[in-house]
Amino acid sequence: MSWIKTIETARLADEGVACAEAAGRRIAFYEVDGDFFATDDLCTHGRAFLSDGYLDGHMIECPLHQGLFDVRTGAPCGAPCTEPVRSYPVRVEDGVLHVMVDEG
Repeated sequence: MSWIKTIETARLADEGVACAEAAGRRIAFYEVDGDFFATDDLCTHGRAFLSDGYLDGHMIECPLHQGLFDVRTGAPCGAPCTEPVRSYPVRVEDGVLHVMVDEG
């Protein structure tokens, strides 16, 4: 696993959520109260991108069936979602988000 440079933190300014690719994966990035989090972008319940969903506090709502996930852990927090999404460590360097993912 290694740190991969992705997007500038400013991309999250309006909605609090944005998507970027890292090691061939779509990763959703979130900003909540100045803290940054990352999960897989694809909902585990339906074929929808979480980065297209609505962020409310630490909860991201899937745009397809309105299931909820905690962006800090990827844990499902509302039906119909029952399987967690994978979460990733995030760090900020010079205003750019870096995510730790397995490159293999």
